[in-house]
Order: sequence, then C-alpha cells, then structure tokens
Amino acid sequence: MDGARTLILLAIVAASSAASGNKLISPRTKIAVARSPLMVNPSIEWNKLDARPGRNAETWTLDGDALNDVTFYGGIPAGKTLFAEVDKRNRPLPRVSATMLLTDIPPLFENSYRIALDTPLMNIDSVEPMAFAGSKGVRFTYSFTRQNEEVHRRGEGRAAMIGGKLYMITYEAPILHYFDKSLAAFRQLADSASF
Repeated sequence: MDGARTLILLAIVAASSAASGNKLISPRTKIAVARSPLMVNPSIEWNKLDARPGRNAETWTLDGDALNDVTFYGGIPAGKTLFAEVDKRNRPLPRVSATMLLTDIPPLFENSYRIALDTPLMNIDSVEPMAFAGSKGVRFTYSFTRQNEEVHRRGEGRAAMIGGKLYMITYEAPILHYFDKSLAAFRQLADSASF
C-alpha cells in the first residue's frame, strides 16, 4: 500500500509541476494571442500551454495537447518559419513570404508539418475562401499521422495575410471522439478573431 501511495503522490507532483507554467483563460474575456495584436474572445475556459511551437505562436487545449489543441500563429513576418527549425542544414522549413497568396498558405502549413513532425502522412483535404479576422482569408482542413503513431488526426485552420504577415489559427485532434467533441469550441474562437 505504501508503494502505491508513493506512486500516486509522485504522479500528482509531476502533473502539478508540468502544469505550473500553464494558464487558464477565462471565458468571455477578449485576449491577445501569440504575442500579436490578434485577439480572440473564448466562450469557454481554455488552458494556455507554456510550451510554444514557435516564436510567434502559442497553444491552447481543453483536454491536453495530445487530445485537442488550438495553435495561434500571430503575425509571422516574411522570411520566418511557422516552427523552430528542426534540421536547418538538411531539411529547412519553408518560410513565409510577404507576397504569399491565400492559396499558398495551406501548402506552407503542410510542408512545415511534414518536416517538423518528420512524417510523410500529412495531407491538405480541402481549401476554401473564408473571411478571417476581418480580412480575406482561407479555411482549410487537413489530416495526418505522427511518425511512429497509429493515431489518425484531423485538423482545421483559418488564415490570412494581413500587412505582409501571416495570421493563422489551427485546431487538431484525434479523429475518434476528440475532433468532433471540440470542433464547435474551435470554430467559436476562430469566428471571434479580430484586431
């Protein structure tokens, strides 16, 4: 019994240490995201994760980043990447261009994921025009499987080039249960995006 209690206490301490840098985002509170002027107004409470996928990005989750996550990319300037470089010399990430067309954004995202996640199992499934943060934008859906995983994930993104910078919000989760469970909460966040 003492060994079991010790394991439980260690698990609690590890969980509280891992979560200590995270921050709860209150509902109905307009908040700037990804160190940018992009604002969202969540209708429910989200957990902002301390780890950042890139300099101009941040991630929120409801149930844990492996189960559902929303990533905000805030004003990525020309010449910069979506994520931190993995292997700049041999496999450089694609870079944002100030003259990108809306139709260039989903392939930039796809190629970035293929390199950053080291997976060929990434596809853009659909692309359509849609207003984003008060500008002409694009909505796209995607699906992927991470290297050495069998979990199939689906995602949805919205993006626009505003003032020569890329602003984007993406949502992804395992296809089974979690994608549909939090899709409406993501869409509410994306619909609320403004400056």
